[in-house]
Amino acid sequence: MEILLIGAVLMIFAVLASAWLMTFAKWFPIEGIDGGFLKDYKTMVRAHVDFVLMALFCLAFYAVKIPLPVLACWLVVIGGMTNPGVFVIAAFDPNFWDKPIWKAYTIVSFAITTIGFVWVGLTLLNFAL
Repeated sequence: MEILLIGAVLMIFAVLASAWLMTFAKWFPIEGIDGGFLKDYKTMVRAHVDFVLMALFCLAFYAVKIPLPVLACWLVVIGGMTNPGVFVIAAFDPNFWDKPIWKAYTIVSFAITTIGFVWVGLTLLNFAL
């Protein structure tokens, strides 16, 4: 289950990196980055919030101290990184939603995340019952 802690730390680092990127994009615009490199500020905010939520889920799942299946924990962490990754990529690529490769990435990411969260949820529910 330690993968949940490692994943949460990686997500927290992603939160910090996105916060710095967005801060510089708004307060200290650098030609070629703001509007050139970072195309969609609002979508980057979505990624930032999603990373925060996923990190909190990982920490909460670890904190309950109920044994969880290791593979389910891995799926939660992989999904916790790739789901916000959808927004990160979209923030840099304005045509993201039209490209088949990113549609496939999104579907796989959502499937992995859903399986992991459902598996953890069912494990917790089974423990409670």
